[in-house]
Amino acid sequence: MRKSTLLATTMIAALASACTTMDNGDMTSTDVLPGTAEYNPQIPEATSVFAEPSPLFMHAPQFDRVSDGDWQGIIEEAIAIQLAEMEAIAENPNPPTFDNTLVAMQRSGQVFSRSYGAFSQIVSANINDTIATTDEELAPQVAAMTDSIYLNPELFARVKAVYDNRAAMSMTPEDAMLLETTYNEFVHRGALLGDAAQTELRQINERLSSLSSQISQRITTGQNNAAIFVDDRAMLSGLSDGQIESAAAAAAEAGHEGEFMLNVSNTTGVPQLAQLDNRDVREMLYKASIARNQSGEASTLPLIQEVIALRNRRAQLFGEPSHAAWQMYDRMVSDPDAAIGFMEEMVPALRATQEREAAVLQARLEEDGETFTLAPWDWQYYASKVRAERYALDNEEIKQYFVVDNVLEDGVFYMAEQLYGLTFEERTDIPTYHPDVKVYTVFHDGEEQALFYFDPFQRESKRGGAWMSNFVEQSHLLGLKPVITNTLNIAPPAAGQPALATWDDVTTMFHEFGHALHGIFADQQYPALSGTNTARDWVEFPSQFHENFAALPEVLQRYARHNETGEVIPAELVQAIDRASKFNQGHSFGEIIAASLLDMEWHSLDPDQPAPTDVMAFEGEALERIGLRSDLVPPRYRTPYFRHIFEHGYDAGYYAYTWTEMLHHDAYSYVAANGGMTREMGDHIVNTFLGQGHSKTYEQMFRDFTGRDPRVEPLLEARGLIPEDDDVDGVDGAEGAV
Repeated sequence: MRKSTLLATTMIAALASACTTMDNGDMTSTDVLPGTAEYNPQIPEATSVFAEPSPLFMHAPQFDRVSDGDWQGIIEEAIAIQLAEMEAIAENPNPPTFDNTLVAMQRSGQVFSRSYGAFSQIVSANINDTIATTDEELAPQVAAMTDSIYLNPELFARVKAVYDNRAAMSMTPEDAMLLETTYNEFVHRGALLGDAAQTELRQINERLSSLSSQISQRITTGQNNAAIFVDDRAMLSGLSDGQIESAAAAAAEAGHEGEFMLNVSNTTGVPQLAQLDNRDVREMLYKASIARNQSGEASTLPLIQEVIALRNRRAQLFGEPSHAAWQMYDRMVSDPDAAIGFMEEMVPALRATQEREAAVLQARLEEDGETFTLAPWDWQYYASKVRAERYALDNEEIKQYFVVDNVLEDGVFYMAEQLYGLTFEERTDIPTYHPDVKVYTVFHDGEEQALFYFDPFQRESKRGGAWMSNFVEQSHLLGLKPVITNTLNIAPPAAGQPALATWDDVTTMFHEFGHALHGIFADQQYPALSGTNTARDWVEFPSQFHENFAALPEVLQRYARHNETGEVIPAELVQAIDRASKFNQGHSFGEIIAASLLDMEWHSLDPDQPAPTDVMAFEGEALERIGLRSDLVPPRYRTPYFRHIFEHGYDAGYYAYTWTEMLHHDAYSYVAANGGMTREMGDHIVNTFLGQGHSKTYEQMFRDFTGRDPRVEPLLEARGLIPEDDDVDGVDGAEGAV
């Protein structure tokens, strides 16, 4: 996932990107032309450690120079400076030009960018009570700053004047894209609304920002609180000795000496459900997972109800038929009905697949002499048995071949070297926000290209999931190279044991590094258009695309080596992984489609009607309408802990994972047909989409790469929903997709 701050999906991402310095706090003028006056407004002087670019390599954040209690003052000062810089642009007495308005906006925001980028990562990856309180205090202030910029009538008048004169201007394609996206973002943010509507909009946005922060913190608390404790080691039959030792250590740390603690994951499904032999423990763990955040201090339900009501009211202010219609204005798929239709077309085949899979699993449990009816906490357990029997696949055996450091350095980095000419050098002179974090210099054909942070392990101070973010955005205008982080939640090793990854962890590492590559190869003039500053239904394409290289034999043999013997993963095990990739699609794909359609159900509501007051009742009715077997395969995220759509800006956008999955399967089919993982192919990837940021339209970038528009057939084939020699018309008759 490409992680966003509150600003990153708006043009404020550009305004707040790491920027050039300003001498003595004065804004540098770029518009002293014949017949115009010099304009040197005074900007408040920054006093924090972020006042100037970091003296560290590539301006890496100086985490060692900031205490937890310093952050609020630092960010509040940065907000004041950002507002003053934008006000100075708005008040420029000279006629508006592309340089003195659009380019000046791109130059602004250096102090805010440096400080808020670092703070946001700490909020997500190393939070504590002080940081949580600070985040909650700052969230509405940042939202107010955003509105103050976009609802500044003088600033918008300058942008509009340049935009209205665009036909007479000589611009590069990237200039034209910057002007188009900036103007559209101002309109989207309310610049054309009347005074009363803008006042209400500011109030809505500030409240939504505060609610997002509160929901995020409660989701993290709810996940931690949902852990279950078992007092009998025998009840953990099915887990490995290492997992049981980790569970005992976690319980002791939580004050339950002599017991065993099982954590839920950020998703509805918990990996241990596939292993635990004891059905009562499986049921207890599953129910703890799905019930989180519905009661007590960690309940998100009243906050979510308010979020939906406020989003609907905002859509109403804009005259939009739904929040989805308002939110999707800049997407590759800008019509909510098109996104919904894209997913709904798959529902009949998925429902039929779920029914077939359920029947297979019911038969399998009866083979064991069981008489109960398959329940959701049984699905993954018996699917694991069938998978092992059909494909000779044992997840614990597989993990022994995936040592985390080897996957990164001998797998991910090797792929990047072969495709793109990248090499990596670990360094120990860069301070980090947590001891788990490693830092690497990235070289491209021997030249310093970027700085890369890697934070792999789960901990209580880190929210769930995996993401990429930037500490510094690339920009030729500002002379900046990218400083990027990948953050994951791989289970930490027991004391004295190697850190091992599941196959899902491995593909997630390649996925997140795909985001990193999108940032590493950014080659844009303007930070607003740089790297991953793209639409939700495009930004996941480069990341998912790079998952494909994890299973290439020439890559696997480099990193997939047994942690004890050093033996390369056997070919038959690799073949089993490949065969099993289309297994259990009713569950793995079904939970994603259910979550995606649930997201659209919430955000396609008529804003002229009252918002639902009973969150869980609405969810139940929505899942019934969706028509999948959600009683057995619940959505990947239930509403109370659906962090993507209540914190990360994926509201009316979770479909993007499936849309971009379609793009990446089709794009990779082009790679497979044209020589595979070669440096020539890597250059083509960079030159057509990976290095293009948002300098072109998304449709054009895909056509530049493949020479055609995207096709859905490779996705359906990869998911096992149609036979590989069939076509899309055969989707409804998908046979044998168990």
